[in-house]
Amino acid sequence: MKSLPLSAGIALMLSAVITPLTAIALELETARGPVTIEHTPTTLAVFDIPAVDTLDALGVPIAGTVNKLFVDYLDPVAESASVVGSLFDPDYQALSTLQPDLVIVGGRSAGTLDSVAKLAPAIDMSIDGTDLIEQTRKRTLQYGELFDRQDKAGELLAQLDAALEKARSAVAGKGKALVLMTNGPKISAFGPGSRFGWIYTELGLEPAVDDLAIADHGDAVSFEFVLQYDPDWLLLIDRTAAIGQEGDSARQTLDNELIHQTEAWQNQHLVYLNSADVYIAGGGIQSQIRTLNQIGDAFGISN
Repeated sequence: MKSLPLSAGIALMLSAVITPLTAIALELETARGPVTIEHTPTTLAVFDIPAVDTLDALGVPIAGTVNKLFVDYLDPVAESASVVGSLFDPDYQALSTLQPDLVIVGGRSAGTLDSVAKLAPAIDMSIDGTDLIEQTRKRTLQYGELFDRQDKAGELLAQLDAALEKARSAVAGKGKALVLMTNGPKISAFGPGSRFGWIYTELGLEPAVDDLAIADHGDAVSFEFVLQYDPDWLLLIDRTAAIGQEGDSARQTLDNELIHQTEAWQNQHLVYLNSADVYIAGGGIQSQIRTLNQIGDAFGISN
């Protein structure tokens, strides 16, 4: 019998033990347009935390991800997956070693798409936040179809709908609100149309200010500004805490004489949101359910 060359023999042995990829030929709508995925990925590298959030909720194994996921409920993913870089800087050697059959980037890592695509098939699944709940639904359904987790996707969307209805009911008739983000001693405000504008539009929550500038880090405002518009509720995001930096917390920053005069402070209507959930993982199905339930609980116990 004629012997096979060593490389051919190894290939033959591997073909006998490796489970072939499942053919699906699914057209996926990405942030860069439609992309056809020919096979269900089996080795997945993910550089987008909202994507990690949703894939984890669906029970999809993640082989490689970034060095820090920021939200504690994704700790099991961080412990089990290989580190293949940071949100802004892929580790190309680690990625090459992992040999993923699909890389997902998005949001903060979207700019790395072209470079990682040189090593493996890659897609940009960014969520821009303009219609965050609907985008969360869409991504959950897409990942459910791609990884044959349609039933689980349906369960998660039912939980999202329940949390959304809970929050809508809780905020109804409770007055005007202002979303503030603290960054150490600085504060900025977000209104409708901003990255956190969904909190107003999806919940039917009346904004205390309608004409705020739309910017990634909000419209820089003063404590006098907050007192001038005197919202009934303050929903607070602590950027310093969200990204794990040292500095004044949101509670410290807002504990001052001007904020003490607001209706929100006097009625104990300050809602300190899970900041990493909102600021880092926003758009992930788990993040959205957690945030909606937190808002529903906070408003639900008020008079």
